[in-house]
Amino acid sequence: MPQKISNKISKNTPYHLSCHLSIFSTFSTFFRAFFASFLYTFFTSFSFALFVRFCASLLGLFRFCLAVFSFGSVASLCRKVLCFLVVILAFGDFALALDKDATRLIQTYRTQGIEKTATLLEQYLQRKDFWASMLQDKDTDFGYFEGYEYLFVSNKSAPNLSLYKITNGNLRLIRQLSALVGKGKGDKRVQGDLTTPIGAYDFTGKLTGLPPYYGPLAYATDYPNNYDKALKRTGGGIWIHGLPLDGNREELNTRGCIAIDNAVLSDFGKMVDYKKAMLITYEGELAKPSKDDLATLLAALYQWREAWKKNNLNAYLAFYHKDFMRIDGSKLNAFKAQKKQVFAKQEQKDIILSNISVVPYPNDEKRVMFRVSFQQDYKAYKNGKISYSSNHYKILYVSYENGKMQILTER
Repeated sequence: MPQKISNKISKNTPYHLSCHLSIFSTFSTFFRAFFASFLYTFFTSFSFALFVRFCASLLGLFRFCLAVFSFGSVASLCRKVLCFLVVILAFGDFALALDKDATRLIQTYRTQGIEKTATLLEQYLQRKDFWASMLQDKDTDFGYFEGYEYLFVSNKSAPNLSLYKITNGNLRLIRQLSALVGKGKGDKRVQGDLTTPIGAYDFTGKLTGLPPYYGPLAYATDYPNNYDKALKRTGGGIWIHGLPLDGNREELNTRGCIAIDNAVLSDFGKMVDYKKAMLITYEGELAKPSKDDLATLLAALYQWREAWKKNNLNAYLAFYHKDFMRIDGSKLNAFKAQKKQVFAKQEQKDIILSNISVVPYPNDEKRVMFRVSFQQDYKAYKNGKISYSSNHYKILYVSYENGKMQILTER
């Protein structure tokens, strides 16, 4: 027992106070040893498993002590210890989550600095297992979402329209209702074919003050998108709109738009920001993407970016489908020639991708397709100075074949 404490205990000290002081002394001695053990463990093995389990046991012990000793310095000490253990256990949840990869990152930063650590992080982004862990608790029935807050989904066969709220990658159905669509089957190809397109589309605006025939408002889609344009599909003005305000509509089909109840559309109009919403349209059954496929695609996206950054022309072009085409009609060979000239400059590049979303792209060409969209912050450097800079929204329309991402066209 420490001398300062033991000197306070005498024959004249009441028995219960003597017990409390003894316990206080024991706790004081224990925590000096405990803290020393913690520091040794932290700085030598960086292993928290036993330490956290030990803290969990101590938490129960000190709760008991606090219940038994309800006054004086012993109670105060117990309360402080309880707070200490709660903090340690909260930190322990994080510490126990550190796996070998995280330990490797910490060690790399400690011994080789931030640049080498950044290189390792870039490698993790190219790994399928990293993205698989990211997707583990996500709702991926309609893909992977960053930056979007709402998703409209329309099945032309029903026909219907559903609205989902997207929160942290998880979807909640807000409303599903019947809809009117164009009478044409399959995908839209030419203007005037009275067909609602199938695919994945952004919205370009929320329209109000329309002729009464279209109801209270409309959401305008970006049909034809770049994939449609590459296939020389024509038409436009594909909206989600309402029904005639006078209630006089005899047609059971639209000319290609999606029409729904006015009251519901007005409710949607109050909540949905068109800039943060997307539309997926399909016919029949929509194949749900697997987490495994999405993880593969997300890792491939960063592998594509890495090849681009490092001016690795062959690795970069390997991500492009043999049927690749641009909206101007140019094919893969012309694209290769252009990129060969660009990569020959051997410019240093910084490419940051954010707000990444990967969704299935329905089509009637029997392809397994996805739409990969993201914000791309691009900077190229020559002799230490910026030679080119851009920051824009980019979309890749990709075919997914034999576990490989193959770009069909891009915007």
